Amino acid sequence: MLDEHELAIWYGRLGLSEPAQSLIRRIRSSAPARRVGGGRSNVCGRYPSRKMGFTIQFESHRVELPAIYEMEHDSDLFEFYDQPPAIKLVCECADGKRRGFLHTPDFFVLRRDSAGWEEWKTEERLRQLSAHNPKRFVQERNGWRSPPAENYAREFGLVYRLRSSNEIDWVFQRNVLFLEDYFRADPRHVSSVARENVLAHVSTCPGMCVDQLATRCAAVTSVDDIYLLIASDQVYVDLHVALLTQPDQVRVFASRELAQHQPEAKQPNLTHPDSAPHSIHPGSPVIWDGRDWQVANLGEKCASGWPGFHEPSY
Repeated sequence: MLDEHELAIWYGRLGLSEPAQSLIRRIRSSAPARRVGGGRSNVCGRYPSRKMGFTIQFESHRVELPAIYEMEHDSDLFEFYDQPPAIKLVCECADGKRRGFLHTPDFFVLRRDSAGWEEWKTEERLRQLSAHNPKRFVQERNGWRSPPAENYAREFGLVYRLRSSNEIDWVFQRNVLFLEDYFRADPRHVSSVARENVLAHVSTCPGMCVDQLATRCAAVTSVDDIYLLIASDQVYVDLHVALLTQPDQVRVFASRELAQHQPEAKQPNLTHPDSAPHSIHPGSPVIWDGRDWQVANLGEKCASGWPGFHEPSY
């Protein structure tokens, strides 16, 4: 979180007015406006945020919890608060009349270059809401908007973002879940010898895959050491590219900057976890024609297999 000096600098850089600063101070010092509750298809709960130093509520494990994971690990996001104080919106309703109503967004966030409210919903729910109230929920080529909420935010020089479940990067989500215990572990558990061993290998051969790295470093470095170095940013892996559960596809670099100078390391970013890039060999799980299969034999032009595979849990 930002201290008072950092906050003052951030206010000045964004050119925020005194009313906007006062509103942000109130949000930062307020408890959540409401307690969340789940439904038949959702699981609500609390996430212990390391970034914020307290728990953050989520009302949906399918949408809001992934949003929290995204914000928790976004280096350009400084702070985020769940269930901020309600804001009053004015919107033209289906009967053509303008009405005012109170709205409690899911989050209020402070980013490097902006601040404002964010509301997360499933794509299906947004389509339903848009059919009922097309002036409040508007779909455009680049995503969803809420003009009444944007008008309110604009009065303070802030932003309002309507976020869809379609924006969730499931490769990143699964990698964050995989690393969850490592994020909470003390990076000092990795010995200096093990750390220097890993850094020496990835510096000599940038983009080495995790499985290769683990094999070459096995004498003094465990696989857990490597994942702890990844989680503590002592080596760099693009968590949006490939699944850590497929270590032969995950490339490791000494730093983000070095990775950015390796364009061949970039792979298509796929939003669905089961579409993550991977090599095909006998025993590989694949999806074909909407069904799960496992490769049995692989030739130059064709492959054979049998139905059904079970993905490992973690």
